[in-house]
Amino acid sequence: MNALNPIGVFDSGVGGLSVLREIRRALPGEDLLYVADSAHAPYGDKSQQFIEARSIAITEFLVSRNAKAIVVACNTATGAAVTTLRSRFSVPIIAMEPAVKPAATHTKTGVIGVLATSRTLVSDNFVYLFARYGADVEIVGQACPGLVEQVEAGDLSGDKTRALLERYVLPLLERGADTLVLGCTHYPFLAPLIQEIAGSGVAVIDSAAAVARQLHRRLEAGDLLADGDRVGTECFWTSGALDKAQPLVSRLWKMDVEVRSLLSDVGVGLNKPV
Repeated sequence: MNALNPIGVFDSGVGGLSVLREIRRALPGEDLLYVADSAHAPYGDKSQQFIEARSIAITEFLVSRNAKAIVVACNTATGAAVTTLRSRFSVPIIAMEPAVKPAATHTKTGVIGVLATSRTLVSDNFVYLFARYGADVEIVGQACPGLVEQVEAGDLSGDKTRALLERYVLPLLERGADTLVLGCTHYPFLAPLIQEIAGSGVAVIDSAAAVARQLHRRLEAGDLLADGDRVGTECFWTSGALDKAQPLVSRLWKMDVEVRSLLSDVGVGLNKPV
């Protein structure tokens, strides 16, 4: 393990690119490996056992590429699998946490809306956040089925996406929420539309920048930071269809990139990357 080794990042799909974007801003000299498990997105409707198995398989894939740290750029995978990952792998594992703490500090009305997958909202991680920061504010969780699929399809502003967001956001505003937490890494790509629906008086926040800062701290503590003067690279993989992933990842990354296909071992029954 040395400072020139890459950082591995994964998500159920392309949503984690919102986290990768912040990592690139914070750590311009690092080489980044990104896996989008789009063949199995969304994770929000999968069992914990399935999510754990996928998370282990992808982490093994990234570690085999000499990743010096792993970022679980998925709130659902964090809730379902991060404890298992940390027990199995010796590299630093950095995970997501919905930005409830800063939201509790920011709110003026005392009402926070959290947009997330149903599995994230019932995870131990979220229950802990609710208990820790919900004493002085009202935290209203809103499950958002269908939004991940819209982002995976590249529909960031169409009529169906708008209708879904209005269904999820407007009830939170009616409850008095003046701060909305994006509790899924896919949702920052919908932030402009969410802001438009919510209005300028409502804050829309996510935790991607905080995750990038935590990654920086962990690498610095382990003397694993790459030289900031070098230009880092990115490599992308998907478990989904390349003809869909290539243009979508390039669009969301705002640069033409090559997306590779994960090799699969159908014998394990999970389309596990090897």
